[in-house]
Amino acid sequence: MSHDNLKELTFRGMFLGALITVIFTASNVYLGLKVGMTFASSIPAAVISMAILKFFKDSSILENNMVQTQASSAGTLSSVIFVLPGLLMMGYWQEFPFWQTVLICASGGTLGVLFTIPLRRAMVVNSDLPYPEGVAAAEILKAGNNSESDSGVKDIAYGGIFAGTVAFLTNALRVMSDSASAWFSNGKAVFQLPMGFSLALVGAGYLIGIVGGLAMLFGTFLAWGVAVPYFTATGDMPTDASIVSHAMAEWKTKVRFIGVGTIGIAAIWTLLILLKPMIEGMVHSFRMLKGSQAESEHRIDIDLSPKTIIYILLATVVLIVISLYHFVAAAPISAELAVLLVVVCTLLAVLIGFFVAAASGYMAGLVGSSSSPISGIGIISVIVISLVLVTIGKSSGLFETADGQKFLTALTLFTASIVLTTATISNDNLQDLKTGLLVEATPWRQQVALIIGCFVGALVIAPVLEILYHAYGFTGALPRPDMDPTQALSAPQATIMTTISKGIFTNQLEWTYILSGVGLGVVLIIIDALMRKTTNSRFALPVLAVGIGIYLPPSINMPVVVGAVMAWFITRHIKNYAKRTNDVEVEKKAERFGTLFAAGLIVGESLMGVILAFIIAASVTSGGSEDPLALGLENWDNMGELLGLAVFIFGIFIFVSRVLRAKKSK
Repeated sequence: MSHDNLKELTFRGMFLGALITVIFTASNVYLGLKVGMTFASSIPAAVISMAILKFFKDSSILENNMVQTQASSAGTLSSVIFVLPGLLMMGYWQEFPFWQTVLICASGGTLGVLFTIPLRRAMVVNSDLPYPEGVAAAEILKAGNNSESDSGVKDIAYGGIFAGTVAFLTNALRVMSDSASAWFSNGKAVFQLPMGFSLALVGAGYLIGIVGGLAMLFGTFLAWGVAVPYFTATGDMPTDASIVSHAMAEWKTKVRFIGVGTIGIAAIWTLLILLKPMIEGMVHSFRMLKGSQAESEHRIDIDLSPKTIIYILLATVVLIVISLYHFVAAAPISAELAVLLVVVCTLLAVLIGFFVAAASGYMAGLVGSSSSPISGIGIISVIVISLVLVTIGKSSGLFETADGQKFLTALTLFTASIVLTTATISNDNLQDLKTGLLVEATPWRQQVALIIGCFVGALVIAPVLEILYHAYGFTGALPRPDMDPTQALSAPQATIMTTISKGIFTNQLEWTYILSGVGLGVVLIIIDALMRKTTNSRFALPVLAVGIGIYLPPSINMPVVVGAVMAWFITRHIKNYAKRTNDVEVEKKAERFGTLFAAGLIVGESLMGVILAFIIAASVTSGGSEDPLALGLENWDNMGELLGLAVFIFGIFIFVSRVLRAKKSK
């Protein structure tokens, strides 16, 4: 069926996309700061778009695709929080300057769009890369075009309401705990059996799948079953510390850096594997791009023209220069050094951005946006930029003072933020272009929608960051001295990137543990390669996921593992049912129901966090409590943990029942 006469890039679609952008960007910012993970917003955006645009008789699958394209790019842009909060953690910023934050997000995101346009033909059109999220979004758009979108809206709504209610009881009324752990010791060695009760993370685990989930479980075991017991057994516990605080200190100061090394080497190895096909694809795409308009007049073959790409690229570079100039100009340095730093950092942002854009786009096509090692790429970018600025700092004398080191550290994080937004948008862009290919969308219109999404998302991120910072604070950065540090958002990636950058400039980085992680990563890479070779890729050990399991708090890892294992059992059950009944559609229905309900859980819990941030900020501003809705129940800790566990189990039961209804759906 031809879609040539259907509406596609419309004002109402862009307006709706902007509204959805506000919702998903805000929820992604909160989730990323709390647990270090964000969710792909393409699928829920597509479902919401279909539910609303169906009231317009002339709406189409192409218009819905444009809405999800715009909304997904803006939601992905929120990954800038993996670096940017570090400027507050190190005390360089006291707030998020609105226009500087906007320029970082908009310029980096636009680079991510532009750098992946030449890759579309090689990596999307003429490639067998699976693009899991892109294909899933296309299937949902096609189903919605056949008037089947109602059930999708209900799944997202049910999941969102349920998870939002649980989050309200947990984080607002404080009648339930969000995690529970059993601690015990054997001699001096300390062990932990953890569990978190986040339904959003169960949803994330469901989408990640069993291979990634088990790899994270293995990483958690290495951290809390091997490394922490070893360090606590061989070290001396402070006299004023409990076994819990002692074990957590060992994990934060030693074990997490092992995870950093593992993540870093996993990202580098992935880039090396992909380097040859990536270069071949880019060369082929540039050849095709030069003559693409002449070769074919059909709209599904037309990208933005090379001339347009160059003009937008130049304008984007100007925005980067402006943002860097305002950042550097605030430092007490000479004009000549300021110009040098602006030029060098602009080149670093563009050149590293181009490299990681190609790498991220390919990895997204291979393993999906959710599993792509963006954090590892961010860490590598921070290290490269730090080493370049160390050289400049030493030659200029700026490196010799504490203030100079602090400025260079901050400039590293500022520049790395631009690189990371480029990587994350390219990660999402090719997924959206794959969706567009499957529904016969016009590539150049999608690329325009992606750029619009970047600018809309950039306008949302700055105020949301500011509100969340003043409501909760970040680990190591509390806006008020009377705030409860246990309620601070952990911002795990920003914490580790700040630590690495500061360590390089002060020569205090714990290279021993990072290099240990690199060694562990090399061993795991060899094991993974052997497993894939001997089992024809049926079994694998994703090294990045192992590193994440070591690096993230175990109360975050465990519900992700639960979701992954649950997905595996459900999938096996549905496949067996399909074989017995010869029902070829039940597997697709179950996958769709599960994906949408998981997305609803993530969106519901995240949005409740943002809503509570507004309430807390309003309360604190008026001189009230930081827990304005808390019931303040006495001696409730044990009961809160039991209630949290009970509701968590009930949530899993609801999840399973929502997916298994595919057997009854006709």
